[in-house]
Amino acid sequence: MSQILEDLPQLKLGDVLVRLEDVYRIYQMGTEQVFALNGVSIELNVGSFWALMGPSGSGKSTMLNLLGCLDRPTRGRYILEGADVSEMDDNELSDFRLRRLGFIFQSFHLIPQLTVRENIELPLFYLGWEAERAAARAAELAEKVGLGHRLGHRPSELSGGQQQRVAIARALSNDPAIIMADEPTGNLDSATGDQIMHLLRELNEQGKTIIMVTHEADIALNARQRLHMKDGKIDRVE
Repeated sequence: MSQILEDLPQLKLGDVLVRLEDVYRIYQMGTEQVFALNGVSIELNVGSFWALMGPSGSGKSTMLNLLGCLDRPTRGRYILEGADVSEMDDNELSDFRLRRLGFIFQSFHLIPQLTVRENIELPLFYLGWEAERAAARAAELAEKVGLGHRLGHRPSELSGGQQQRVAIARALSNDPAIIMADEPTGNLDSATGDQIMHLLRELNEQGKTIIMVTHEADIALNARQRLHMKDGKIDRVE
């Protein structure tokens, strides 16, 4: 584990978890510069539940990628858990992402050849957990999302909602500081989507910080706060 991770402060509910300070993400497209993020500054607290919203090209996906340490600012600072993410090298960024963040995607991104248990265990394998401990953690999380009886099944044997529950369990396996959810109900029918949002609300009520991208206004209402983006800037906060 890097020294950065060892030196992280112990934050409590309501403390500032994320701070963006005048952040820009600029892409060079031929001779033109595209400002995907254009001077964004915001603070997000431990235990908050945010929905990132906005039209296509507004910067919401770029924002999620940056917050999820999948990208870095062109300029400006990103402070996460007291660590300056914008100053990390690629190895530090990868280690930070593995240990401190959890991801849920619209398309689930489960590995079809692996069982439910093995999919949930995957981040723990990369963290070097011993097999018995990882299996116990996977069983605990499968039970938490209502799939304790499906540990030996593969994704093809599960419904879309069940696959997303596996993805949520996998995102929780490393006890992340933040769960990043990118259109988590986008491939689900409305009833199943409601079940997934109920689960995310429960996790938030238990203290998990969640940042979710969605284009659906009714899904965004599940979040405690909504951040609307336009032209790479924060348009308004509700």
